[in-house]
Amino acid sequence: MEYLPAVLLFLSSLFMVFMLGMQSMNVNGGHYLAAALTSFGIGFCNFFVLRYIPNGNFEILPFSAYVAGGPVGIVLSMWFHRKFMKRKPEKESQTH
Repeated sequence: MEYLPAVLLFLSSLFMVFMLGMQSMNVNGGHYLAAALTSFGIGFCNFFVLRYIPNGNFEILPFSAYVAGGPVGIVLSMWFHRKFMKRKPEKESQTH
């Protein structure tokens, strides 16, 4: 149980950055609903990050866990988006 705050911080950071990455790619790809839905995930993860940050005391394990979650989250979101989100076909421009 002593590692629980660090694990929760890692997972919260990972999923928050995952959701931020997904939201960015959804916005850029014109996926309106998916972009809106990721905002709920960002808020949910943000709550846990704020909830489990140690109360002002710097401890290396929770800090390291929080920092390590970000890179994992962004790479995972890039992979997930490419694998599971379909690209919208671009409209052909008509030239006169």
